[in-house]
Amino acid sequence: MTAEADMMKLYSTRILALAAQVPHVGRLNAPDGTARQRSPLCGSTVTVDVVVQDGVISQFAQDVKACALGQAAAAVVGAAIIGLDRATVQRGRDEMAAMLKDNGPVPTAPFDGLAVLEPAKDYKNRHASILLSFDATLAALDAVQVSA
Repeated sequence: MTAEADMMKLYSTRILALAAQVPHVGRLNAPDGTARQRSPLCGSTVTVDVVVQDGVISQFAQDVKACALGQAAAAVVGAAIIGLDRATVQRGRDEMAAMLKDNGPVPTAPFDGLAVLEPAKDYKNRHASILLSFDATLAALDAVQVSA
């Protein structure tokens, strides 16, 4: 298979559809925590705002400036994130990193939609962008703990 064919497979119709439908786009007016994460390799960035009530995310917004793979991951994360605690977000991030880097299984629910990104395992230069939404969310949650 040629490199061009590999890229076409990677950017599947499903990934492109997800990338076009990222939920919770924008910024919150009064977040409890905010964080911006950047992938140094490709320059993709994700900024996340969160409001936390009773230990779970009650409001979430994200400003995503990433490739289609990063946007698709942000779409899945954004669709699942409301109502989750930090431990669940960290578990999802760890499972996604293991799938990408260690040929691990697809992340478990509520992040099982990330299975669509399995073909990206072979593209190490895209891994950081795919993990950005998780990383920014975790950093925003950590900012809440610091300021609380």
